[in-house]
Amino acid sequence: MKSVRFNRFGGPEVLEIEDVPEPHPGPGRIRIAVRAAGVNPIDWKKRQGLMGGKPPQSLGQDAAGVVDEVGVGVVDVAVGDRVFGLSAGSTAQSERAVLSFYAPIPPSLDFVDAAALPTAIETAARALDETGVEKGTVVLVNGASGGVGSSTVQLAVARGARVIGIASPANHDYLRKLQAEPVAYGEGLVERVRAIAPEGVDVALDLAGSGVVPELLELAGGTQRVLTIADYGAAQKYGVTFSDGHDGRAVHVLGEIGELIETGRFALPVARTFPLTDVAEAHRTSEQGHVRGKLVLLVG
Repeated sequence: MKSVRFNRFGGPEVLEIEDVPEPHPGPGRIRIAVRAAGVNPIDWKKRQGLMGGKPPQSLGQDAAGVVDEVGVGVVDVAVGDRVFGLSAGSTAQSERAVLSFYAPIPPSLDFVDAAALPTAIETAARALDETGVEKGTVVLVNGASGGVGSSTVQLAVARGARVIGIASPANHDYLRKLQAEPVAYGEGLVERVRAIAPEGVDVALDLAGSGVVPELLELAGGTQRVLTIADYGAAQKYGVTFSDGHDGRAVHVLGEIGELIETGRFALPVARTFPLTDVAEAHRTSEQGHVRGKLVLLVG
């Protein structure tokens, strides 16, 4: 089968489409014929050698497709079902992929829309779970208009939280549509947030790694009330929570997101699609940042 691989660390030019053996699912896992696969920043960070390990390596966490093989003990899906989920071993950008966590694709979504979901919604739900966001919580989201950010905003709103979203002015109308109150990046951030939340915020989430952890601490008032997924150095320096999923993943959201989507309370736009053979261009686009929504590879 065809699979995205790299045999040395480097820029997008090191990516290759290679023939590799088809995987088979172990107990409790399933294999899908991949129709679409999501692209995430972790893909190009891995390609650059920032995530450890040695080449050769495969890529891709998010996939959507049709079940074509099930492991021992699987009873919740059957061959032929449409599913989306997280790839075991990060091999989603392939013609076949084994999924470790999965759920049925919501009826209103196609494969492309479904492939955009897994990492974004799992990261968002994990950030909200770890900081205890619930009804009445005032939560500040840095990087609110990206894939993870917009997912976080919508899931927080669905929980009944008040959300203040930090984003560039060009994305403020988008955030208002998601029921967040937008504020701009840059000098004066603390004052802008305090202008609409004079008492500060209950929780602050850094999803962008743009060096604002000190300001988030000032607004939230304590290290246990600030979480970052993108600035490990700041987490170490200031003692705030760094979440990377190693202490548990919020995979429950895969099964919960369908109801929110079907009732119009959640949507994650796909900014652009690429054929699998253009994976290098997808990486370049992701590395440039400022993508509203997700990038998706068309596989099958």
